[in-house]
Amino acid sequence: MQVRTRHTPSFGVARLMLAPGEPVQVESGAMLATSYGVTVEARAQGGFLKSLARAALGGESFFVSTYTAPQQGGWVDVAPNLPGDLNVLELDGRIGWCVTKGCWLASASTVQVETQWGGFQNLFGGEGGFMTHVGGQGPVVVSCYGALDVVTLQPGEYVTIDTGHVVAYADTVQSRLRQMNQGIAQSLKSGEGLVFDFAGPGQVLTQTRNPRGLVTWLQANGLGARS
Repeated sequence: MQVRTRHTPSFGVARLMLAPGEPVQVESGAMLATSYGVTVEARAQGGFLKSLARAALGGESFFVSTYTAPQQGGWVDVAPNLPGDLNVLELDGRIGWCVTKGCWLASASTVQVETQWGGFQNLFGGEGGFMTHVGGQGPVVVSCYGALDVVTLQPGEYVTIDTGHVVAYADTVQSRLRQMNQGIAQSLKSGEGLVFDFAGPGQVLTQTRNPRGLVTWLQANGLGARS
């Protein structure tokens, strides 16, 4: 599979170029268009229990859509829900990545997509805790809200990042999930909640906008979901 991106960095779309008969894994609902003859099948990725964990704990869809190109080859266009940039991770079989909620978009069929424990479970905002882990070989497309920043950490170098701004981080990076301030009262005063402490070596991908901030703004302006 080859990936060609367009409309970045603001409204990214990824075109997944497929060889004859080649399948690709896509987040449910992310497909924008396909070439004629491409077939689709919704599958419970890794079986029922793993798919249930992915949906209930990782915040992703229960089903993963598998698109398969016809004998002449084809393509699939995918796009995220929120406006922003796209990034393609080229997995080499040695280093996997942890991807946060809602940021995994698509990956080659040779990539394993699983749910992984990333720290303690955040019961209040749904961030952190369980994450999507990708490993194996091949390209993985991740999306972000806003622009993408890459933080490259040297061995022994540390950084603290708000959970809502983390897109993904390499397996070589050590991570710890914690409260920014001591106690709920202090967190409410500062507007900060949970943060990740990262230690190098390795890369951390971040997004310049926080989806949680969008939800808060919509609710404050009476535009949130109504029952």
